[in-house]
Amino acid sequence: MSATEALFQRYGPVYRAYATGTVMIATISVVLSTTIVNVAIPDVMGAFGISAVQAQWLSTGFLAAMTATMLLGDWADRAFGLRLSLNVALAVFLGGSVLGGLAPNQGVLTLARVVQGAAAGVVQPLSMILLFRVFPPDKRGAAMGIFGIGVVLAPALGPWLGGLLIDAFDWRWVFYLGLPPSVMAIVLANLFVPGRDAVGPRPGFDWTGLGLLVVFLASLLNALTNAQRLGWSSDPILLQFAISAAAAVGFVAWELRTAKPMLDLRLFRNVPFASASVVAFVMGAGLFGSTYLVPLFVQTIQGLTPTQAGLLLMPSGFVLVFIFPLAGQLSDKLPATLLIGGGMALFAWSSWLTAAVEINTGFWTLAWWTILSRVGLGFVFPAISAGPLKTLPRELIGQGSGAMNFIRQLGGAFGVNLLAVFMERRTMLHADAFAATQTSDNPATMALLQEVGSIVHTAGLPDTQAMAAASQFLAQMVVIQANTAAFRDGFLVVTLIFVIALIPTAIMHYASTRATSSRAVHPPSGGGPSDPVQQQSRTPLPD
Repeated sequence: MSATEALFQRYGPVYRAYATGTVMIATISVVLSTTIVNVAIPDVMGAFGISAVQAQWLSTGFLAAMTATMLLGDWADRAFGLRLSLNVALAVFLGGSVLGGLAPNQGVLTLARVVQGAAAGVVQPLSMILLFRVFPPDKRGAAMGIFGIGVVLAPALGPWLGGLLIDAFDWRWVFYLGLPPSVMAIVLANLFVPGRDAVGPRPGFDWTGLGLLVVFLASLLNALTNAQRLGWSSDPILLQFAISAAAAVGFVAWELRTAKPMLDLRLFRNVPFASASVVAFVMGAGLFGSTYLVPLFVQTIQGLTPTQAGLLLMPSGFVLVFIFPLAGQLSDKLPATLLIGGGMALFAWSSWLTAAVEINTGFWTLAWWTILSRVGLGFVFPAISAGPLKTLPRELIGQGSGAMNFIRQLGGAFGVNLLAVFMERRTMLHADAFAATQTSDNPATMALLQEVGSIVHTAGLPDTQAMAAASQFLAQMVVIQANTAAFRDGFLVVTLIFVIALIPTAIMHYASTRATSSRAVHPPSGGGPSDPVQQQSRTPLPD
């Protein structure tokens, strides 16, 4: 009797609810930290005297570390079992959280975020492996829908909760928020998560592959972060791009030849899975990119407080509580590609609407646009999580789960980083364009300077300083308008990416339909189930 079957025998069919609740709490505790720091970035910049690009590593470093360790889930399960692996990952996450709260400088704070991200990357694939182990194939979509509440609700609520803590205490408290749910998840894991089934020697780990992956991510993301400051053609940046390219090629070559790959590239021979991977990458970029852009815009342009900025994302989080279970049930009954295509189109529409944002855009208008985007993602997540894995053979389920999470988080890491770089460049471009028109030959500019000069003179400022004050006011207006235009460009880019992602969605639909037709015409011999995932358990688990 396996460890999972023993838990079913002890608790009965209700064990599925216990297991789902356990992994949801564990996932929420780690995913919450993904975006909760976003609203604290202005305070961290002021506390340590760092630039926005340097502060961006608090988010990018977390996502990069999370991305690199997501491929460890399958190996950790086979080597140590789900229970021990989950406990160790959550304990490391707790240590990183405490370190972040006590960080004396930017370096230690960034290290704490990397430690948090590395632990968080192991938790998510372990959670999906457990759900696929305890739910039958025809109920996995609904399970992914419930599990997805934690994956997407936590990033939505994180900025609001972080804002409350910052306004009530200070930015350090955002690191302590994940401590209670992490401790609770450890307690529940020891009750409801199965241990290791396998006997004999533990499988070896692909340390070479992990090293190459870390070098690739660190070099590329660091180059993207500093390229604007040092110059895109400068020697340090070109060297880092070359190192990242060499590491990427080395990683692929090594994974193809090693006997114990961290990422089994056979996964991508499966066309539906490969197409779904592209969609998952775009989904991660859109989710984390928009979660980064919206709070930053309302704080830097509209002057909202951290609490108000976080509150803006809260309605969309509550909507997901209702959308995810519905989307999960639909993903068990409808083609996954139908839900994915509809959800991506809805997110693209939301981004298109948000591209019209300006300094006077109302709070509830922005909240509605955000709700629309989360509804779209709510339909995409269960389908993209469960649908492609159903097409994989049993021995690749663990690898597929880790790979899908890895690719989604990779999209998030690159989405946030590239959007930050894009925004900086577009802000400079728009600022130069706007400043070039503010000359003495522009009657609107001169009228504004005279009006502002008159106002400050009436307020008591001497004539010798009135024009200087008016010029400073004009410069601030140019900066605000340039930033606003850059934000609009950012949302337009997100729109374009989601529209392009409909192409791999169509390819996935065609490949899935063709595979289904092929199985119908040529059923497997022996009367066994046509879905390889249905052969996953030798002993049927209770319904």
